[in-house]
Amino acid sequence: VKVTPRSTDTFTIVRAQEGTTASAFSTGDRVELRLTAGELGNIPQLTAVNSFTAGQVGAIVTLTDGATITPDFSAGNNFSVTLAGNRTLANPTNMVAGQSGSLFISQDATGSRTLAYGSYWDFANGGTAPTLTTTASRWDILTFFADGTNWYGTYAQNFS
Repeated sequence: VKVTPRSTDTFTIVRAQEGTTASAFSTGDRVELRLTAGELGNIPQLTAVNSFTAGQVGAIVTLTDGATITPDFSAGNNFSVTLAGNRTLANPTNMVAGQSGSLFISQDATGSRTLAYGSYWDFANGGTAPTLTTTASRWDILTFFADGTNWYGTYAQNFS
């Protein structure tokens, strides 16, 4: 059955739902809330693989600049930050295996800012962390991929 309006202890019901046959009910019969096969079919499959036929767009999440910058990777896949001093990019929170994205790192109008990296960040070229451009108002891109333990990064430099 499907309950439509309810007034205190009085229910109005519609019988024969989800392809079932209508049953008779009497006043005073016991009522129970149960999950039905039809409702189970409405729950998205969390393990399903999605296939996209067009480009997907995700918002760029602006990170807060500070001595230590800690990205929350549950907030998105693409991030940006403008450095106003020498900073540390801490280990991200909410790491999910298989997640990938980009971090756009800008120099402020002064430039010459450096960035150190938390222990979860691992880079190509023997694990050597990239050196950012130091030119004022220019930016770099750090792309990353997570395996559930580390964030593997690649690096592109010197964009204006």
